[in-house]
Amino acid sequence: MIADSAYVRTCWLQACRMEVLSPKPGNVSPGRDFADASTADFLRSAEAAADVIAAAVGQPVGRTVLQSVRAVRTVISHNTNLGIILLIAPLAAVPLRQTLEAGIQSVLSGLTVQDSCDVYAAIRLAAPGGLGRAEDQDVAAEPTQDLRVCMQLAAERDLIAAQYADGFRVVLQTGAEWLQEAKERTSVQSQQVVWVALRLLAEFGDSLIARKSGQQQSAMAAALAEKVLQAGWPAAAEAGTALAELDAFLRSDGNRLNPGTTADLTAAILFAALREGRMVMDEALFAAPDCHPAGGRST
Repeated sequence: MIADSAYVRTCWLQACRMEVLSPKPGNVSPGRDFADASTADFLRSAEAAADVIAAAVGQPVGRTVLQSVRAVRTVISHNTNLGIILLIAPLAAVPLRQTLEAGIQSVLSGLTVQDSCDVYAAIRLAAPGGLGRAEDQDVAAEPTQDLRVCMQLAAERDLIAAQYADGFRVVLQTGAEWLQEAKERTSVQSQQVVWVALRLLAEFGDSLIARKSGQQQSAMAAALAEKVLQAGWPAAAEAGTALAELDAFLRSDGNRLNPGTTADLTAAILFAALREGRMVMDEALFAAPDCHPAGGRST
């Protein structure tokens, strides 16, 4: 059991590290910090929550989420990784003897009203931007439905909530396919991470962008991401121009167009791949603060 928890802890830390150190367009990465969030903040946040995530098996998902957010709050005063915690907590709750696809439905079907209460408390504590209000089961009030029902109510407007509603389809199926696709296009892991983020953004837009800046801006981000893919990134040198255009758009307006949901889902896809043994982190590449190979930067 100790070995299992240590393995989950390592997968969590590596997924978080690979996500933030890869130069995904519009997100925080080495040399591209925001005024209120740095690469170091994300790495410290991951470390703070690691022991809680590692102990997720046998624990209520809501408790894991709330304890993780509380742990992060001891080292960082603002929200850095709530979305990643929400996505990975139920995945980490699947015993290692089961595959994630085999075990996630049992975790989700066991969610309770108390899980909702704890997750709502975690969301209020993390205070993410652009939440707005919902007609039913709003996070500002105490929930009366189990967490999966609450997430189903939000699924149409939030891709993280949609994972709870449909059994983590994007993370465990679509994302796995896109990661394999990325491996066939480049052997550089940071570029593989960027590819997955581009595929997510092109296909779904970004829930955080939509909440903070409107659906039209989310659709624009998706169109620009698709343009990068169609231009042949990363193999085609001219695709760098399209990538730079996307990155500039996402960093405009004081980083209000930060594709945060895309980053969170990317981290969850990486966690699943690491946990299932479909990926081994390139430790040499991700050991240094700046892990961008030639042609890998987003600008």
